[in-house]
Amino acid sequence: MNLSLHPLIRAYIESEGEEGVERLDGFFSADVVVKDEGKSIEGIAAIKKWKQATKQKYQYRVEPLGSQESGDRIVMSARLTGNFPGSPVVVTYHFRLQGGKIQALEIG
Repeated sequence: MNLSLHPLIRAYIESEGEEGVERLDGFFSADVVVKDEGKSIEGIAAIKKWKQATKQKYQYRVEPLGSQESGDRIVMSARLTGNFPGSPVVVTYHFRLQGGKIQALEIG
């Protein structure tokens, strides 16, 4: 990954390549909210369960393409390649940071 990314976003992307979800506590807040595929997932325990299921189902890889920071918000585009219809696709990640952690993430 040659792209310059905020350290929290870099940690998130690196964790995507791992089988487990243990590292999520390190960069997601306890009350994080993630929106993906029309669903809203709230809280770190629910996020871990969702992330593990998603990794197993789609066996995907995330390749960051670009990132822009504005205050506590970061928008990153990435190419997703995996076991899902239409692969590969380019998606946009909208991160909101608070207290040194990711407070919210919307993937679309």
